[in-house]
Amino acid sequence: MADRVEQEEIFSQVLRAGRRTYFFDVRATKADDYYLTVTESKKFTHDDGTFHYQKHKIYLYKEDFTDFHEMLSKATNYIINEKGNEVISERHQKDYKKEETSTEETTSTDSFTDVSFDDI
Repeated sequence: MADRVEQEEIFSQVLRAGRRTYFFDVRATKADDYYLTVTESKKFTHDDGTFHYQKHKIYLYKEDFTDFHEMLSKATNYIINEKGNEVISERHQKDYKKEETSTEETTSTDSFTDVSFDDI
């Protein structure tokens, strides 16, 4: 039964978070009850430009929803209370690039060469 095919998705939500993507999928059991799968998919790029995705999945059943929600809330609240909302760990990744928060498009002229038409 290792080759078990995933059950049909009933409802799905996608959260894109940088190189990670989270999938929240509601599926049906054989008894037609619902459960949740949460999948983290992370893109890794090799030196030659090829890439692969590493995936981790958890299955969450209705009987665990209340306790899971409570523990998740406690853990996330603890982190926010202790460390605040700023994400500092991304700065330490080798491919970190700070995202611009401005919606206006800015063009820098620092990289242009000043050419006079008399030179042409």
